[in-house]
Amino acid sequence: MYPEDRVLIAYMPEPADFELVREQGWYRIPQKHAPKGLYAEYYAFYFGRKFGDQKWAIHHYARQSGFELARRVDLLPDQPDHPQALEPYYRVALGPLQSLDQPIVSLRWRRITFMHTTWDRFEEAREINDLQLNGGEYVDRLYATLKERGLRVERDYQVKEPGGTYRVALAVLFEGGRVELSQGDAPASEEGRNRLVEKISRAAAERGGATRTG
Repeated sequence: MYPEDRVLIAYMPEPADFELVREQGWYRIPQKHAPKGLYAEYYAFYFGRKFGDQKWAIHHYARQSGFELARRVDLLPDQPDHPQALEPYYRVALGPLQSLDQPIVSLRWRRITFMHTTWDRFEEAREINDLQLNGGEYVDRLYATLKERGLRVERDYQVKEPGGTYRVALAVLFEGGRVELSQGDAPASEEGRNRLVEKISRAAAERGGATRTG
């Protein structure tokens, strides 16, 4: 394992599909929906709501060991009438399934189909936000500093407004609202970053207190 090894986080909606990973050592992806970075060294699985107490978290990962392209009906011959039966799928061969000592959780419900990260982030992550690669070094540092203050910080945060939906690099969530930060708002210098953190901390106090992490 190397720090720069690629890890692809894949959404796992159905327990039955996870049993294929566990028992047969492979995972399928429709060719037409395959993400960039398909050839990651590791695959990890983010469980959906049907996993009960394990939902909205990553519990397991495996090393990728090969690919082949096949029709869905060839991969799942017991489902010949499925609407995508004749569609091409990637069959991703996986090594032995590994379990995390501490699951990587999402502190809020979020929609994930695929997410890319690196092994060093995956190894250290405690929540989904810790895996994010979007935003660059300055956003990484600002995120880390805000978390150290005990503030609730979300990365790649989706905002829904009456006029539409957009995403921001960081959102600090309060009992009384939130502060949104775009990538361009992240100061390059440590001094500037500290000033911004102080400003956000004051805003948290003024708006009824921060929603704390953990």
